[in-house]
Amino acid sequence: MKKKMLIAETLCNVRFSDVDSMGIVWHGNYVRYFEDGREDFGRKYGLTYLDFYHKGIFIPIVKVTCDYKKPLLYGDIARITTKFVNCESAKISYEYIIYNNKTNEIAATGSSLQVFLDINRELLLSVPAFFIDWKRENGLF
Repeated sequence: MKKKMLIAETLCNVRFSDVDSMGIVWHGNYVRYFEDGREDFGRKYGLTYLDFYHKGIFIPIVKVTCDYKKPLLYGDIARITTKFVNCESAKISYEYIIYNNKTNEIAATGSSLQVFLDINRELLLSVPAFFIDWKRENGLF
């Protein structure tokens, strides 16, 4: 049986404030585009930051990777594909592809890793029950 893949697509206008003096997107803004992708993913699949927060769980980023392929320019539209990477351990993993929406060329690829902390900011070594339920509801088990 083929495993279900959860993917969201997000469109983001490249604003003047996103670019450097050369008119290309400043490298740090790609991480912000990843964040935009995660937030849209959460809205699409019912897994927002507030859902975790209301359960007394924080999910800080502990690792981000970004490989730059082709620059985005002021006025371009970035299309961010955010894919949930299912795993059994107590973490949340995403993979990203950022495209130039007009040319369909890949501008960047990357990934992020989040862990679970309780209300006292202590690391949780087991997956929270509501997250297991979310996975089950979305066909990941």
